[in-house]
Amino acid sequence: MGLRIADVELESRFFQGTAGYPSPQVLQEAIAASGTEVVTVSLKRQLAAAGTPNDFYGIIRKAGARMLPNTAGCKTAKEAITLSHMARELFDTNWIKLEVIGDDHTLQPDPFELLEATRVLVKDGFEVFPYCTDDLVSCQRLMDAGCRILMPWGAPIGSGQGLLNPTALRTLRARLPDAVLVVDAGIGSPQHAVHAMELGFDAVLVNTAVSHAHDPVRMARAFRLAVEAGRLGYEAGIMAKQEMAVPSTPVTGQPFVL
Repeated sequence: MGLRIADVELESRFFQGTAGYPSPQVLQEAIAASGTEVVTVSLKRQLAAAGTPNDFYGIIRKAGARMLPNTAGCKTAKEAITLSHMARELFDTNWIKLEVIGDDHTLQPDPFELLEATRVLVKDGFEVFPYCTDDLVSCQRLMDAGCRILMPWGAPIGSGQGLLNPTALRTLRARLPDAVLVVDAGIGSPQHAVHAMELGFDAVLVNTAVSHAHDPVRMARAFRLAVEAGRLGYEAGIMAKQEMAVPSTPVTGQPFVL
């Protein structure tokens, strides 16, 4: 069940966002319930809210999770690169969840600015986790630029629509067998997480579906179990679909295959 990502061994395949929780206490309890070892935080949001991320960083450190700062809100490569360097100094990590938004309505990433920022940041020693679409060619270019992890969306951020294009995601898994693939954005329920994991994805990142639940702590635990179940199903081998009914209980012959 373990996952090796960016030269770090993780037990949990559930990454958790930290925005929109009703209180710091609920956030702490949700992190504990989820079993997550990686949490994301927007540096822009933290700086705007408190001028420094120190208080928030303390919450994450107390929870024992690894910080994955992100560049949410950036619209150009230059802006994202600058923010990434600030995050590395403030959080003492070379991990960066790279977001460069190209459209304000869909919050779809800009593939050109994203690729430019990735090339620069990889050369600067960052481990880049790019938030991208499910387009195969764009993902291949990001890997060519030095990414070992890709974070394609399942649906627009915060929409809760689930995996809108499972065929494209399945193609990514088949064509990029050496990449760590994390479904990022659009997951709205534990069922969606199971679906992603059954496709062979390595992890999922969820924020709004947990933080906006009536009971975020219980929902965090639900996602934890869903991710584990989906991964176990994938590893066990899911039966092929049949067009017609196939008797599950044979009425003749031996009860076991010898």
